[in-house]
Amino acid sequence: MGLQTVMEMKISSLEVYGDSMLVINQLLTHYEVRKDDLIMYHQMATQLLERFDFMMLEHVPRQDNQMADALANLAATLALTKDEAVNLLVCQRWVVPVTLGALQEGVNVISVLSIDVDDLR
Repeated sequence: MGLQTVMEMKISSLEVYGDSMLVINQLLTHYEVRKDDLIMYHQMATQLLERFDFMMLEHVPRQDNQMADALANLAATLALTKDEAVNLLVCQRWVVPVTLGALQEGVNVISVLSIDVDDLR
């Protein structure tokens, strides 16, 4: 969701600081993704990261994560003017676009589609 938001903001250079060494190393292709249910998310993140002109991924140890979180919140606050607002859709589960889901056979995919007509289901 964060990468999609950054893409919509038309940002071309990105520095990503994450507290999961495993995820960072998987995105850097140092480690492979072994859990079947995470492969689609990895592919989606990789495809989004490839769209940036410059991208850096760096691991931040968990004990140092409080500062990274505070900086991220500060950056989000400073990026908006007083009269601007940003609406972010928050959900309890990630939803992988159907196009990526269709690439993986035998993997459970959740698709969310809007319907313009009344539906009794």
